[in-house]
Amino acid sequence: MYSNRVLTKNSYFVFLMAQRYTNRLAKEKSSYLQQHANNPVDWYAWGNEAFKKAKDENKPIFLSIGYSTCHWCHVMEHESFENPEIADILNKYFVSIKVDREERPDVDRVYMTYLQATQEGGGWPLSCFLTSKLQPFFAGTYFPPDTRYYGRPGFKQLLTSIKDTWDKKRDEIEKGSSGTINQLNEALSATSIASNLPSTNCILTCFKYFANDFDDLHAGFGTKPKFPQPVNLTFLLTCASLSHQKGEDPSIAQLAVDMVKTTLKQMSLGGINDQLGKGFHRYSTDEKWHVPHFEKMLYDNAQLATSYADTYAITKDELHAQTLRDILFYVEHYLRHEQGGFYSAEDADSLPTKEAKKKKEGAFYAWHYDDLQKLLSEKISDHTHADVFCHYFQCKKNGNVDPMQDPHDELKHQNILITNGDTEATAKHFNITKAEVEQILDQSKQILLKHREQRPRPHRDEKILAAWQVIR
Repeated sequence: MYSNRVLTKNSYFVFLMAQRYTNRLAKEKSSYLQQHANNPVDWYAWGNEAFKKAKDENKPIFLSIGYSTCHWCHVMEHESFENPEIADILNKYFVSIKVDREERPDVDRVYMTYLQATQEGGGWPLSCFLTSKLQPFFAGTYFPPDTRYYGRPGFKQLLTSIKDTWDKKRDEIEKGSSGTINQLNEALSATSIASNLPSTNCILTCFKYFANDFDDLHAGFGTKPKFPQPVNLTFLLTCASLSHQKGEDPSIAQLAVDMVKTTLKQMSLGGINDQLGKGFHRYSTDEKWHVPHFEKMLYDNAQLATSYADTYAITKDELHAQTLRDILFYVEHYLRHEQGGFYSAEDADSLPTKEAKKKKEGAFYAWHYDDLQKLLSEKISDHTHADVFCHYFQCKKNGNVDPMQDPHDELKHQNILITNGDTEATAKHFNITKAEVEQILDQSKQILLKHREQRPRPHRDEKILAAWQVIR
């Protein structure tokens, strides 16, 4: 049992943890829960055993929801759930429950709704504190181990504060949270069974919201972080179609299409799109689609394939068509089970080298400038192929990642490929032809991809979820 764990993690530290701790999650089928099987935290799966313990011992529940390829879930595990001091607080004063959101989307939906209703935004890991009746009374996402990190409250201090408040004001907490779950379920039920179609005014109001929120400089909507959100792109294309059919102001349909095609173009050229191996990462940490969180989800790529196909049908833009082919290539070659069906995701983190002991986010995808020069050393005129490649993909000797997008220095002095797609400008810069630039880029991508495939690959979550197989 331990040898498999060591091979997977390639970490002597985890080996020691496995020798010291094995909790009840080791018996679970979920790969996410199994990742936490050697934490010193006395984890329970979602179920009556945990609920009964909380009731019998008058303890609050700490509910942690995530998924196996979630980067910040890994960070919180390493910083807090593998920390014996924090684990001791959890084990003494709380009943700790782990939930895989992909295994129990029903549970995730309820408590994510609570989080979004009480805090700004949402995300995973979802950290929620409940009464023994499963009523939430406080929620957040990632918490660092100590208050000094990221301007967020430290998890250890938060646990102590909640424990003290529970001891002194448990009756008030239980009274205040009473009925919360019923209210949440009623709200969720109301949104899911509404039978009336939205009015034209509602559609126009929504369109105006997107138009006002559109980023004219980098495309997409709002500010960082930026998610692809293909369902919003589908709405805008539908809005354009309805407006055209009704003979309304043609500027509405044109603006809707322009926002979609510009957003998809910038995403195609950005670091959120794997420029070598294809497929889209989860989201961009910055406004310009450059530095992503590197996990790749089946459902993101499936929906984006539809967005690019629908947009190409309107624009006939070859970039949209090529990106669609790239997405399908990635899903077919890296996420498809040989007997049919598609795996769920690939992780954000991986080992930088086969000898490394610790995984890093983006290690599989990032490039040092000197490595690019070494691998792409062939010359054209007075320049190497690496010079051309680095100019086109904006790679720099000291790296092109803004330190603000790299809080753990995991991408320090490294490059994430991004381009404006202008091969003519690159050709002019090096005084060569556009055809020569394109040939160099194609050849360089093949060389780098072959080299990258020798790196330790990120963990692949090989769950096959029925609902995700038919996403459009």
